[in-house]
Amino acid sequence: MNKAELIGKLADDAGITKRQANDTLDSFISAVTKTLKGGGKVTLVGFGTFSVTKRAARTGRNPQTGAVIKIKAKKVARFKAGKELSSKI
Repeated sequence: MNKAELIGKLADDAGITKRQANDTLDSFISAVTKTLKGGGKVTLVGFGTFSVTKRAARTGRNPQTGAVIKIKAKKVARFKAGKELSSKI
């Protein structure tokens, strides 16, 4: 399912226009992004938790040349599914 299909599904289920559903989804994404950028986490009970974890620096290999390269440390977004979501899949 892509974003357009999700917006269509949200609009149908909630009985709202696709524009309202798009604005709602954009607002949700913005709020989650802002919270994660600030170092917080977002927990939706029954669905899951969005958080930020640190990935340590490491060495890797260039697949074309085989040369060893250094990969910098960085922060990555993480999603951990909740019990309810996990049991329904």
